[in-house]
Amino acid sequence: MKSYVTSYNGLFTRRAADAPVVARIEIPIIQRDYAQGRESDAVARIRASFLGVLHDAVTTGAPISLDFVYGDLVGGTLLPLDGQQRLTTLFLLHWYLAWRAGRLEQEQGWKRFEYATRPSARRFCASLVASKPPFDAKLRAWFEDQHWFQHTWQYDPTIQSMLVMLEAIHERFADADCAAAWERLVDSEAPAISFHLLPIESVGLNEDLYIKMNSRGKPLTPFENFKARFEQLLERSCPDRVEEFAQKVDGAWADLLWPFRGSDDIVDDEFLRYFQFITDVCAWQDGGPPPDDIETLAERVYGPGNEKAATHLDFLVRCFDTWVDVDIASVFSETFCLTPAPLDSDDTSKVVLFGAPGSTVNLFAECCQGEARLDRPRTLLLYAVLLHRLHDTVEFPRRLRVLRNLIDASSSELRAEKMRELLLDVRRLIVEGALEDVSSFNQAQVTDEQLKVEMLIKAPALERHVFHLEDHPLLRGCLAAFELDGTVFERRARAFHELFAEQSLLPVLTGALLAAGDYSRRINRRFLQLGSGTNVSQWREKILTGASRAHLAGVRDALGRLLDAVVERDGDVRSALESFTNRWLKGQDDANGLDWRWYFVRYPEMRAGQSGIYAYASGAVSYSVCMLDKTAMSSYYRDPYLSAIRQQSGVADTAVHGAVRQDWRGGPWFTGYETEARWMRLAASGAEMQCVQDALELRAPAAAQHAEAFSRVCEAHGVGPDLRLKIPQVTVGGRKLDTNDRVQLGAALLRDLVNAGL
Repeated sequence: MKSYVTSYNGLFTRRAADAPVVARIEIPIIQRDYAQGRESDAVARIRASFLGVLHDAVTTGAPISLDFVYGDLVGGTLLPLDGQQRLTTLFLLHWYLAWRAGRLEQEQGWKRFEYATRPSARRFCASLVASKPPFDAKLRAWFEDQHWFQHTWQYDPTIQSMLVMLEAIHERFADADCAAAWERLVDSEAPAISFHLLPIESVGLNEDLYIKMNSRGKPLTPFENFKARFEQLLERSCPDRVEEFAQKVDGAWADLLWPFRGSDDIVDDEFLRYFQFITDVCAWQDGGPPPDDIETLAERVYGPGNEKAATHLDFLVRCFDTWVDVDIASVFSETFCLTPAPLDSDDTSKVVLFGAPGSTVNLFAECCQGEARLDRPRTLLLYAVLLHRLHDTVEFPRRLRVLRNLIDASSSELRAEKMRELLLDVRRLIVEGALEDVSSFNQAQVTDEQLKVEMLIKAPALERHVFHLEDHPLLRGCLAAFELDGTVFERRARAFHELFAEQSLLPVLTGALLAAGDYSRRINRRFLQLGSGTNVSQWREKILTGASRAHLAGVRDALGRLLDAVVERDGDVRSALESFTNRWLKGQDDANGLDWRWYFVRYPEMRAGQSGIYAYASGAVSYSVCMLDKTAMSSYYRDPYLSAIRQQSGVADTAVHGAVRQDWRGGPWFTGYETEARWMRLAASGAEMQCVQDALELRAPAAAQHAEAFSRVCEAHGVGPDLRLKIPQVTVGGRKLDTNDRVQLGAALLRDLVNAGL
């Protein structure tokens, strides 16, 4: 088949000896409606862009080509197979310019155009070429006011689209020299607008061919529209690469995306998502943030207004090309994993991704197949993989691991306004290996990464132990809770894995670690954080990570001491923790004072809060504390001393309750601020007990029938007329500390009160 360069009006004039003669154009009945005049935002953008191109061609003299028009020629009638939309717009443009230029009376071939899709559309085309509105007419209103314009035509989508397009043409060409534009349009030697006509006389018109080439009336997909507009954009900014892009997007790039296609068996959405990821990166590098609208984004990044357009386009092409003929799934499965390697494995080359449930290691697939943009951590990791592939970087697994650690420690830093600097730091780290220049990620973690490097230079054999520890889900790369001392690191690392191997060890661990030292982390002047005996995530988020090495000094000291005890144990880990705790308790001298830490180690029920958070009103932890299950005082909480007293007394949960009666176990439960009194009430009599700094205070029952029993028990326990059971104390370092166990004193008192019917 041979194609012929022609123009719309030139179709009707034989220009070459072997060119076919076209007497008329008929849009076949199987074709879809005219769509370029549809009233939607997407089509409006397409329409405005196309008319802008046509306007420039006929007013500036710079000719354009509209590619190929395929058609079947039957007895001199061209039946367009592909090109219906362009031909219809050209027909309307010829009418408009002929009208404005006063050439409607001329008999030229452009008038021989009709639709066979609907009789109404055919009649409208015939009426249009015979119409001559006044020059000041509002076109749509004028047409709708004509006697030949039928009321039912307002429901014909092709006619309505033609009217919209005529108004759009009028708006675009209103100020043009239409006479000159007309001459350029119909110039037989150098027409302003041309295309390649490819007649398919031997094929014959059939429905299968229309289905294959025209989607049988379906509108163009968003991807097809975007691709066409993007190529037009590149014509303005990078014209020498338009053909390369067009060939690759429909060839090699489509092939590489095919394995990631959706249920529709096309890769349009997959292409657009990966395109947007790359273009987002470029926009952030320019200063961002990237807009949500992909066309606006493309114009900003690749348009002629961006001096880096060529550089960004080159990056885009290379980011696609790098995956051509590559087993992408294998690349990512060989780079990342979701679970740490076994502790006895020497292969720690893969970087563990700590993703949400259901995530995968194939970041490319997630990018292409996800409904939304990648989150920022995975954006940075995918960018790192691309940098490695584009620059063939050295030590990539090690550098990628450092990046993973930095990302995981930088939840507060991964903000939209910092993405430009974050991307620059990723490049510094992956391409240049310049960890010391990284400035936008969490700086405490950057310092820790540098300390690890220094330790491994001195003791390279520790590398796999460092990596195994970094991959622990509670640490996620942060080792600030460990002494980076080559003489103790390996054995402590092994002990840590044993210590957190079973969640059932957590209740014992909370006491043992507190016995090893005051590892508590102060949240503010009202709250402190300890490890939870039930919620393992609290250990990562609140104890072992999330602060600088200096702020974790207490944790590091206590943890190191306990890990050494686990290493030196006889028996299992649980027994080692219990033995360590008991030795510490036996080593405490009552005469030197029993502070809050002694009580918390001695009584597990005082560490039963699920959050590990404690509130206190005195500016320091003492004998008046609230133990939270949640993270705020607005929820129910317990007083750990009263809970221990109740538990040690052996009385039933139902024998006492707090400010609001609760049927929950482990009470009594309270509400209110930490400054408010917390009275534990005896259910039978209404007598109450609270724990204060130097005593256990009581309130007598209101009913007279309980008075004698209450007085008898108080006298037996040394409770004075002020209803206070004073706790013997000693002053140590300016603090008053108990010399007698207030929990046992209170438990005995509570037990006798309940046994007395109170």
